[in-house]
Amino acid sequence: MQTLVIEGYLAADPSILSAQGSGRKRASFRVLETTRYRRADGEQGERTTGFNCVCFNETTAENYIAPYARKGSRVILQGHVENDSWTGKDGVEHYDLRVVVEDMRLKNRRDAPSNRELAAGDAGPDAASGYDLNDDIPF
Repeated sequence: MQTLVIEGYLAADPSILSAQGSGRKRASFRVLETTRYRRADGEQGERTTGFNCVCFNETTAENYIAPYARKGSRVILQGHVENDSWTGKDGVEHYDLRVVVEDMRLKNRRDAPSNRELAAGDAGPDAASGYDLNDDIPF
């Protein structure tokens, strides 16, 4: 089996689906990867490729992908390619390739906490001692 590593961005919020028989959860999402290159005439070009991905690890789908992965999130994933086939409602057989994700890392930018979060969550280093450094000094 060949291993594939993709770095790209989520095209939409992931879908968390339940299997009909077992009820096990899986995550389904699409990753877009853009390659930039220079054409023979010297002009720059780019090509975007979309990958349909599925993660069958229930714990990863519920505890990592569902709460943190959002449209536009930068991801690095590792997995392998499988053929996917199904019969449509019109009776036509359809074929597709999908990436079965074995490992996934979110590379989201961590936003700085807002002033409101700092005021509510961190009262300062001397909060436990009972002294307020912003209080007027009596002498």
